[in-house]
Amino acid sequence: MPGDDIVLSVQDLTVDFDVRGKSVNILSSVNFDVRSGETLGIIGESGCGKSMTALALLQMVPSPPGRISAGKVLLNGEDLLHVSKKRLNTIRGKEISMIFQEPMTSLNPVYSVGDQIIETIRRHQPLNKSDARDRAIELLQTVQIPAAERRIDEYPHQLSGGMRQRVMIAMALACDPKVLIADEPTTALDVTVQAQIFDLLKEIQAKSGTSIILITHDFGAIAEMADRVLVMYAGHKIEEGTLNEIRNNAAHPYTQGLLRSMPELKADQSGFRQPLPEIPGSVPDLLNRQPGCPFGPRCAHAMPQCHKMPPYHTLAQDRIVKCWMATGSDGAGGSST
Repeated sequence: MPGDDIVLSVQDLTVDFDVRGKSVNILSSVNFDVRSGETLGIIGESGCGKSMTALALLQMVPSPPGRISAGKVLLNGEDLLHVSKKRLNTIRGKEISMIFQEPMTSLNPVYSVGDQIIETIRRHQPLNKSDARDRAIELLQTVQIPAAERRIDEYPHQLSGGMRQRVMIAMALACDPKVLIADEPTTALDVTVQAQIFDLLKEIQAKSGTSIILITHDFGAIAEMADRVLVMYAGHKIEEGTLNEIRNNAAHPYTQGLLRSMPELKADQSGFRQPLPEIPGSVPDLLNRQPGCPFGPRCAHAMPQCHKMPPYHTLAQDRIVKCWMATGSDGAGGSST
């Protein structure tokens, strides 16, 4: 079970980009905590700010044009946004690691997978090349790559998509990080391989106690992996709660729409599967952001109050929603943060 101690605390994280001569807000005061041994799932459509959040945690926002304009990222109390570049390089890969979205573009095609894992190990651990190679083979075995002693000398193009993803996981786990960020770790993999990757991550977490941030657009993945869920839309955190709270009692209309759009295997009595309902419209153009609730133009429950940005409303401990429906159209109806 996840512990109560907070490993990572993100406070008012704000990211802006300079685009066409104007400053565009990409992330707006995002807050969340990650506890020891838990999996926090971050979900939303493409363009909602999920991957940008992950990059900001590691100070990897492309600059220019982007910049982290406000906030704190506290890893065991140390603010990663205000450490030296030298200190940050010792933290990345050792204390907080990331599995990137597309392993074929993240792995260097001109180096063997073993060389790339060994480089990661030797950057953070005082091992000679022979010992680092042994450690790399051990890691490949940990992520269940068969014939690891042979595979270590192969190149990324010689491996399947699932194998490349396992190599990325091995690299991320090379130095036993406290926090592992998994950015769409099963993109383009078939469902069988997806299930294997999720089982592998859960097994590693159970052994090491690593905290995981899972970034995905798939609520099925969230249901499989997450202890708590953070829903993002247009750079805002709009809802947060435990998996069961979000799945069984979603408070925000956007979260409800995501849940309704999940495919079901069961057909009705006639054997006909109803078409999936969709959320009308698309994620707003952040260059032309409209005032008020970012989801307002797509929301079936929109009301005049939605022309103002809603506050965060606390429904229970660690249960937060950013919606006027939770507070009442006049802003009353409960505590807000």
